[in-house]
Parts: sequence; structure tokens; C-alpha cells
Amino acid sequence: MNEILLLSTLIAPMVTGVVQAVKVGFTLSKNFLPLIAMVLGIALGFLSYPFSDIDAASRLWAGGIAGLASVGLFELGNSRKGETKEDV
Repeated sequence: MNEILLLSTLIAPMVTGVVQAVKVGFTLSKNFLPLIAMVLGIALGFLSYPFSDIDAASRLWAGGIAGLASVGLFELGNSRKGETKEDV
């Protein structure tokens, strides 16, 4: 369990940066950002195999935790309206 939490701590800032780049680069509904963060976290967790000797299932769990932590778990239930890029 300690390895999963350590790996998720390392992945979470990367997920946050990638989600911020997606928010700036694309017009998306804000409701999809937690889902995008979780999927990106799982992908980054899986791609971390050269840097850790943790099994694949644990890396996927660490990525999922990092994705949820990057947007804040409490935001999953929030109803947000609008898009990531507002029309000016």
C-alpha cells in the first residue's frame, strides 16, 4: 500500500499539469474534467513501469488515485456548468 501511495504522489502533479493543458487547449464541458483526470492518471500509472517495480494492477490503482486527487475527489459530485474555454 505504501508503494501505491508513493507512486500516486509522484503522478498527481503530472496529471494536474496535463489536465490544465487540456483545459486551456480544448473546449470541453467542465463535467468531463474529473473523468479525463482519472483516465490520464491511470494511463500515466501504467506508463510508469520503467520507474518502479510495482505490479501492473498496483500501478493502475496508483494512477487512478492520482487522477482523482489531482482534481479533488469532492468535485466529482459537483454540478458545474459551462465549458473550459469561454467565448469572448
